[in-house]
Amino acid sequence: MSIRTDPAVKVETPRRPLATWIPALVGVAAAIAGLLPWLITGMRLPLQNLWATETLPDRMPIVLLPFSQYALMLIAALMVTGAAGAALAVRATRMRQPRGGVIATFTGLLAAQLIAAAQTAIVVRGGLADRAASDLYFAAVLAVVVLAILVGTAVFWLIAAAPRAGALVGLAIAAIAFGPWLSGLLVPMGTIPADWLGQLAGYTRWAAPVLIGVSIAWCGVGTIGRVIAAVASLLLLWAAPALITGVTSAAGSRVLAEVPLEMLDYAARVTGMALLLPELALPPIVAAVVVAVAGLAARAIFRRRVTVAAGRLES
Repeated sequence: MSIRTDPAVKVETPRRPLATWIPALVGVAAAIAGLLPWLITGMRLPLQNLWATETLPDRMPIVLLPFSQYALMLIAALMVTGAAGAALAVRATRMRQPRGGVIATFTGLLAAQLIAAAQTAIVVRGGLADRAASDLYFAAVLAVVVLAILVGTAVFWLIAAAPRAGALVGLAIAAIAFGPWLSGLLVPMGTIPADWLGQLAGYTRWAAPVLIGVSIAWCGVGTIGRVIAAVASLLLLWAAPALITGVTSAAGSRVLAEVPLEMLDYAARVTGMALLLPELALPPIVAAVVVAVAGLAARAIFRRRVTVAAGRLES
């Protein structure tokens, strides 16, 4: 005698948890993937204005991070993108994570990033001239490296472990970092790209608005918390690029390097201009809102069709 089952009823088989060593390996792999735009350059330390000895570019030492005042945004992008990749892997395999798997992934990620930071710091500090300006420069860039790791840590835990509203904020931060990461991958630091590749890299500025719009659609706006997270994501999209523009513009000025207070004032003025210029501030926000509305509409239509199909099966 055979037993017939209702084909509409899905029988889910329990998923086997991942091996205990896989999460840590995922964290390390994500950190390495985050460094990819720098790894493909050959990892030669950029020329340093305060280097103790005159050295040709191809004779500079190998370092795991692009330690330079001209690469501050790239440093942040490498760390935050790696952290976001690890977190997305954790969230996608949440049902298969072994006990302590999330912590193991984070440990692997953090260990790899700290090793990269320590190796770079040791090499750079050993090669800089013995001057007060060298100490200030080293401390300032190292502070950016540490801050990038801390931001990456926050992004990891928001995406990997927080509810959707918190994950949305983490995804927004990651999206803002992904644009410079992708640009660094298309046009590696220190290279002269072909015209078409340079034009393609210019479109990476739209990566953050599109990804934030998609993230809002994924999160939804059905609760107060999710609405607040969506608004916060749009505010980040407005403010963060302006702040990045101000900081990188000031840090890249050799004239202001000797006068830190004037450098801070210049960074503040450039940031203010970037925040208030409509032609700079509005297009990314409009793009993100359009993508989010389209995604939310598509999501609503899909749910309605699923509900109608389920009703027909019941009848």
